[in-house]
Amino acid sequence: MIGRRKEQSGNAYGASFLELFFDLVFVFAVTQISHLLLDDLSWIGAVKSAIMLLGVWWAWNHTTWLTNELDVDAVPVRLTMFALMLAGLLMAIAIPEAFGERALLFALAYVAIQVGRTAFLAFVASDRGTPARNRAVSVLTWFCVSAVFWIAGALADDGLQIALWALALLIEYAGPLFTFRVPGRPALAPEDWDLGTEHFAERFALFVIIALGESIILTGTTAADLDLDGAVFASLLFAFVGTAALWWLYFSEIAGRASRGLAESEDSTLVARDVFTYGHALIIAGIILFAVGDEIVIAHPREALDGAELLTVIAGPVFYVLAQSLLAWRMTGRFSSRRTIAVVGLLAVGLVGLAGAQAMVIGGLLATVLVALAIADHRGFARQNAKRADAKRAAAT
Repeated sequence: MIGRRKEQSGNAYGASFLELFFDLVFVFAVTQISHLLLDDLSWIGAVKSAIMLLGVWWAWNHTTWLTNELDVDAVPVRLTMFALMLAGLLMAIAIPEAFGERALLFALAYVAIQVGRTAFLAFVASDRGTPARNRAVSVLTWFCVSAVFWIAGALADDGLQIALWALALLIEYAGPLFTFRVPGRPALAPEDWDLGTEHFAERFALFVIIALGESIILTGTTAADLDLDGAVFASLLFAFVGTAALWWLYFSEIAGRASRGLAESEDSTLVARDVFTYGHALIIAGIILFAVGDEIVIAHPREALDGAELLTVIAGPVFYVLAQSLLAWRMTGRFSSRRTIAVVGLLAVGLVGLAGAQAMVIGGLLATVLVALAIADHRGFARQNAKRADAKRAAAT
């Protein structure tokens, strides 16, 4: 059996260079999804982009569970990761035409990632009769079932393709909720997964960086193709400030709180499932929408936004802030009042857009709300830390 990572290094280890190399494919994939949405700002376009995002996220997410468990320095693991990278590259290449002539390429590449990786974990990395093999075989069964719908969808007409691929994703995303229950096989329990919590939290934080980096790339390439006049420069500045605020809102506290919650929880697998596997998908979706919105504003700074454009521009920051509020609720049992107020402010900016304000004005107002939230967060966390320090000193005396 290939060495288990935690058996070698304990629970405290960080992301490996191999994992960072693997992530490069997903930088490209996220960029492809952004362009897919930009090319079709309709409800059907949004659904197609959502299917692509959920598929890409699920491929990356389950690979992270794999590398959390195995010794990435083992040659078979490295070779497997390279194979997954190649399949991921093909998957990303297919995204712009995934609902057209490259549907089968996308489906085959995606299925190869999910089925191939899990088969490796079950039959190469795990010994016969071990809990690790039992767990991997159950997960593999779910992926084999969903694979039927991925392939069938690739061969179907556009409308049926969307329905079949949505069904495939529904099956896959339901798996963790049912602990990958398979009739006739031993039932699994959350405690059957033994997480390296520090590594796990770091990997998801790094994917947030990937998404934020894609936002920088998209806004930069858009501005580079335009004359950098005052309006374009102002819009670029607002986009950069907004992206920096997104970083601040996540890494100033949310990332640390999620990491601590995972490490301290008695049900770390359930926290990993809810906060990271599911919850961070919403975070990433918000960042991608924000990047697409920034591109729209930079490309048309002096124009009023139409309905679809305005909805996209507002939806990104709203989705991102709401996702963080949901994570706070899952970890603490209460919603963030600051984020609730911020959502109201962001929606109010949407009303300004409906009144015909220029795109760069909308971008500036959105950035202002996000920066105000970041400042409020910083002050609030500083007060909380001061109270904790006072309590510790009082307890010591």
